[in-house]
Amino acid sequence: MKNYIIAYDITDDRRRNKIHKALKDYAVPVQYSVFEARLSDKDYITLQHKLERLMNSKEDSIIFYRQCARCSEDLLRMGKSADPFGDGIFIL
Repeated sequence: MKNYIIAYDITDDRRRNKIHKALKDYAVPVQYSVFEARLSDKDYITLQHKLERLMNSKEDSIIFYRQCARCSEDLLRMGKSADPFGDGIFIL
């Protein structure tokens, strides 16, 4: 399983809703237009294909940022942003 941050900018409301719904099947929304996901290689490819079919590549953008294990350890969450996978370290 690999960690990803997925961000999108979709111009059309209908497409944005469909893409948001598709992402929720694989990832956790953490901000507007930003998701965090733990994906197997198979799910990563499947999700990419689903999103490619839903988006308009001339108007929309979706970016997958792979988060390496070392980068995950250096992640800082502030405010009400909770770890969507429940295994983060919190300092109170």
